[in-house]
Amino acid sequence: MAYVDEVLEKVKAKNADQPEFIQAVTEVLNSLRPVVDANEAQYRKLAILERITEPDRQIMFRVPWLDDNGNVQVNRGFRVQFNNSIGPYKGGIRLHPSVNLSIIKFLGFEQVFKNSLTTLPIGGGKGGSDFDPKGKSDNEIMKFCQSFMTELSKYIGADTDVPAGDIGTGAREIGFMFGQYKRIRDLYEGVLTGKGLTYGGSLARTEATGYGLLYLTEEMVKCHGDKMEGKVVAISGSGNVAIYATQKAQQLGAKVVTVSDSTGWIYDEEGIDVELLKEVKEVKRARLTEYAAAKKSAQYFEKKNGEHGVWQYKVDIALPCATQNELDIEDAKMLVANGVKYVAEGANMPTTIEATEYFQANNVPFVGGKAANAGGVATSALEMSQNSERLSWSFEEVDSKLKGIMVGIYHAIDDAAKKYGMEGNYVAGANIAGFEKVVNAMIAQGVC
Repeated sequence: MAYVDEVLEKVKAKNADQPEFIQAVTEVLNSLRPVVDANEAQYRKLAILERITEPDRQIMFRVPWLDDNGNVQVNRGFRVQFNNSIGPYKGGIRLHPSVNLSIIKFLGFEQVFKNSLTTLPIGGGKGGSDFDPKGKSDNEIMKFCQSFMTELSKYIGADTDVPAGDIGTGAREIGFMFGQYKRIRDLYEGVLTGKGLTYGGSLARTEATGYGLLYLTEEMVKCHGDKMEGKVVAISGSGNVAIYATQKAQQLGAKVVTVSDSTGWIYDEEGIDVELLKEVKEVKRARLTEYAAAKKSAQYFEKKNGEHGVWQYKVDIALPCATQNELDIEDAKMLVANGVKYVAEGANMPTTIEATEYFQANNVPFVGGKAANAGGVATSALEMSQNSERLSWSFEEVDSKLKGIMVGIYHAIDDAAKKYGMEGNYVAGANIAGFEKVVNAMIAQGVC
């Protein structure tokens, strides 16, 4: 049996109750077959695949907190420190009811390769809790964040593990967590990224993931002899990534016609009004129904099972920016039938394996999240650099560095795919380019 198949069997047996993690490992290891086969004797002897699919440690803890009615609530907290061969663990903190160990492990595993692709010295990790910040008061969120950080602070540090924001964890939550870390550890250090600008945060961090997605997409489009100007774009989600992906796409001359949230989606033939979207989502924290009510050209559709949502329209570019497995095989078939030209992931694994393979089989250039949404963690690493140097760079400096990193990532994954005879397979290219750097570091550092 091939080494990849042996390890996949072991991973599935040991993690049978973790479908998201198994999905991520299966996708990565299958795409790595050419490089693994070329080095099988060495990798097998050193148990490279066993080591890279097993986290360094998995931390799970109780998070008790007091609600506004004086009742004690209890949530479950997680931190998975996956691999630190090329730098401190780095990955966000996700606060969402769906969070469990499988999802945190899948995200941490993906983060190892994504972080490697940035060329910056950061390893892979992820954390979170099944706490839902929606509907909670600022006081309740502060109480939760303080309790969460009281336990998490034992395992992180500026040169050990540097968490960041993610779904449900924005500037407010990061601020509460940083304050508690500083209080407990009596250290003022860059232990978290995504901080406010008054206490060590970086300009352009808010925009980074969305902007980075478009910088890479623009380079892909350009390298296919095409241009962004005039393209029609479907974007899912209406959070941080979707908002700033929409903004940058329209700055580049494209027209974004869709956004979505957990209850439904908007189709706006005239193009999404970014300032109105920001007002609804960032200021009012409201549903997209308010966007539709304020803009006559916008149509709001309530989400129903079996519908294609934002993927049913005739667009040139599709950018899934919401959550995992949101774009399935039926959505992919509809997009291809409607003539989609390019797909790039703004979220973590938002496209199912079947849908990904369908795009590839139909010669639609497709870039997965490891590469396409690496702008956020890249700028987090730039924030770490600023914190270490006690410096603050201008927006233009950070944005320029971000664009250079994302353009470099596109060419790295393109080159890796060509090197192993898989030209145009950017998923495999991203996995291989990220994997080779990590593995070379692991081999150099011995068995650890």
